[in-house]
Amino acid sequence: MEQTVTIDSLYEGCKAGSRQAQQKLYQAVASKMLGVCMRYARSTFEAEDMLQTGFMKVFGSIESYRGEGPFEGWIRRIIVNTAVETYRRNMRSGHPVEIDDVHDDVQHTFSMDMLECEDLLRIIQALPDGYRIVFNMYALEGYSHKEIAAALHISEGASKSQLSRARAWLKERIIKLEGGRYESR
Repeated sequence: MEQTVTIDSLYEGCKAGSRQAQQKLYQAVASKMLGVCMRYARSTFEAEDMLQTGFMKVFGSIESYRGEGPFEGWIRRIIVNTAVETYRRNMRSGHPVEIDDVHDDVQHTFSMDMLECEDLLRIIQALPDGYRIVFNMYALEGYSHKEIAAALHISEGASKSQLSRARAWLKERIIKLEGGRYESR
């Protein structure tokens, strides 16, 4: 609860244009938001770029926050929208990653019996762009297929299909990674 109060008080400083408040807000939530970006991006560099662009939008549109819901949730929404915009821009510029172009670059050594977060993140990052974006928006961010379709300019059916294919793709990689341990599930 204390962090919420701190973030809310930082909002007031950011709204007033305080660089110190902006820096403190960034330090308070950047690592969490970078985690969000990492799920959408193909690389750490792309995730960091999304994060910086997202925070520029946060600080540039701070006046539009209406206090409906947590301030951190508003920031997260901007970060997710920035990731989606990056995906759409890449699609328009002819830089999408096709399924055949994706290489399984996940490390195959584990020190634990279960997948570690870093390993799962690498698998999610290796998803083809369309699959990764839809999977993140639906499974991790809680968007509906209707919302995803509107954001990505695709049909609801395409969103459902991309999610289904993403799940199958992930399952295949996890099975391969874990040597078939999850096959019976």
